[in-house]
Amino acid sequence: MANGNADRPPARRPGGRNARVRARILAATAELVARDGIVGFRYEEVAELAGVHKTSVYRNWPDREELVVDALLRYAEDLASVADTGDLHRDLADFLMGIAGGLETPFGRTLEQAVQPAHQSPPVRQALARILDQRVAAMRRRVDTAVDRGELPPVDSSFLGELISGPVHLIVNRGLRAFTRTDAERIVAVVLAGIRATAPLD
Repeated sequence: MANGNADRPPARRPGGRNARVRARILAATAELVARDGIVGFRYEEVAELAGVHKTSVYRNWPDREELVVDALLRYAEDLASVADTGDLHRDLADFLMGIAGGLETPFGRTLEQAVQPAHQSPPVRQALARILDQRVAAMRRRVDTAVDRGELPPVDSSFLGELISGPVHLIVNRGLRAFTRTDAERIVAVVLAGIRATAPLD
């Protein structure tokens, strides 16, 4: 008996080869933009670093800025999360360690490059805004939970995020020493103590 499925094309696996190719291209783009800036990288270099043919890059991203934006958004996912273990101090310290680690990766350097005014084309500005919005939203959720639990008085979550993350960028970008867990713990302790000490009395 003939197999009724014989003439059917094989089912496509989720993701598959094209997904792996796209992931390599995005990783290569992040690394090259970190090294050369948004205006300095070439599709040929992306293809060589990703180990794919140049046409694969053009086919997936005909527009250079779309490729940069996708690389920014793809590698921002881990930087936009704040865990909730029930221990606010620990969660914020972990968050700072994540930022420090991210800034030392090609993607983190890509973000630092993109923040420069000369590189802020409208699509890149929009991507950065989305990344920052995700981070602010994650911080707001964690801080609101802490307030509900009585761990913190009511506080502007965006302001808190700026207070604790600013020193991380300063230490990492100076490059004079590594950012350590001790740094993260001290920053969080000082900021949380200040917020609690300056909270208005009922």
